[in-house]
Amino acid sequence: MPNRVYLDWNATTPLRPEARAAMVAAYERIGNPSSVHAEGREARRLVEEARATLAAAVGALPRNVVFTSAGTEANALALSPGLRGGAGEPVQRLLVSAIEHASVLAGGRFPAERISQIRVTRSGIVDLDHLRALLADGPPALVSVMAANNETGTLQPVAEAARIVREAGGLLHVDAIQALGKIAFNINAIGADLATFSAHKIGGPKGVGALIVAEGLAGLEPVLRGGGQELGRRAGTENVAGIAAFGAAVKAALQGLPEDAERMTTLRDRLENGLRAVAGATIFADQVARLPNTVLFTAPGLKAETAVIGFDLEGIAVSSGSACSSGKVQPSHVLSAMGFDATVAQGAVRLSLGWSTEPADINRALEAWRKLGNTLLRA
Repeated sequence: MPNRVYLDWNATTPLRPEARAAMVAAYERIGNPSSVHAEGREARRLVEEARATLAAAVGALPRNVVFTSAGTEANALALSPGLRGGAGEPVQRLLVSAIEHASVLAGGRFPAERISQIRVTRSGIVDLDHLRALLADGPPALVSVMAANNETGTLQPVAEAARIVREAGGLLHVDAIQALGKIAFNINAIGADLATFSAHKIGGPKGVGALIVAEGLAGLEPVLRGGGQELGRRAGTENVAGIAAFGAAVKAALQGLPEDAERMTTLRDRLENGLRAVAGATIFADQVARLPNTVLFTAPGLKAETAVIGFDLEGIAVSSGSACSSGKVQPSHVLSAMGFDATVAQGAVRLSLGWSTEPADINRALEAWRKLGNTLLRA
């Protein structure tokens, strides 16, 4: 769409040229990757190359990468009772931070009575003391703490959480969907047992996700059963074109990661300074480490739905939080968990940047905000 500025990259990203080229090339192949003939072997090669690319990018082994239909499915597959590490006891309950994505808060295959939430601080950081207390109060647990929050951009202490969980005999799942391609992420360095990813957050296509399991993890039961694809962990013919594009997007994202992160941090900081200069705007979680591309802000009296429409009419695409819930008239569960009341939570607007965001885009957004701040918030 011409003459528009896209600042909703945490919801989804444009398709990278490398990913589009990989998809087009894969669509020219006709083989089923489970077939043994030459056409099937060529399709299998595309899948396995993408598997190896993702594994190398996050410090995993290719045999431990499971491709899924989306990040939501990957999370549902990860959250499985009975998982165990080596000779450890199977997990019997689930602990999730209160700011997780809806697909994690749903609990996967754990019954509701076996799910507990971990508190977070006013800055949106998981409360590790509360985690310790919950772990001590029951049988072995699977713990899910996201690497980076999709609304505030807050980075979570996942490595420290992994150490605490391991000492308690539990397992750690990390939803790294917002982290991949924006910050460095290595499953081994963190000590995570499971990690989940989504292609469309890094310039790949929608409809492709992945779960990575640590070496030696046992007890993962498939959600989808059938032909035994993905080493028996996820049945169904693989989305060859989507998976190939996922691999291409991963490679492109990591090649430009340091430069993109530095550039986006500069743009984010300028955006935040400009927002603060109008109508007393405040930035959530601005005193803690965050993703380089994410800004969640509000102003006294601001209504997020009205602001999103106002930005849209000015040619700027922004959101009022997670794309999975921004269409619902309810406060952000993330801000509620951080201790903000419903009035504040209902006024939060998210702007998120990406690899093609330019200084001119920030200028357009600030111009729109000055206009909106002088009209929507006029006493």
